[in-house]
Amino acid sequence: MLIQAPFMIGILDDPNTSGRELHLDFTDEFRALPREQQPKVLEQYLGQLQQEILRVPEDSADRQGMLMIQQVAEQLLPHIAAGEVSMQESIVIELQQGSPLGRFFAE
Repeated sequence: MLIQAPFMIGILDDPNTSGRELHLDFTDEFRALPREQQPKVLEQYLGQLQQEILRVPEDSADRQGMLMIQQVAEQLLPHIAAGEVSMQESIVIELQQGSPLGRFFAE
């Protein structure tokens, strides 16, 4: 099942550190929502993601990547609810070497 996320995710190689970066950009649809609806949409996404995570084997790289996306979204939720996150900017997260998320997107 494909879950429609309120953001797009990209992984870029960082030539300065030989590491990788996770880039998160909110979709146009999410940006267009009234601010008070954005946390509700993100909460719905988290619920769907949790259901999908439970369907994936525990030792799967896919599951590890999904869990990391869940963690990022959960950390963003209170900041989005408070209106502290610019919907127009990319959120960049530096990934440690060997990160399951980096392997998840490399496949």
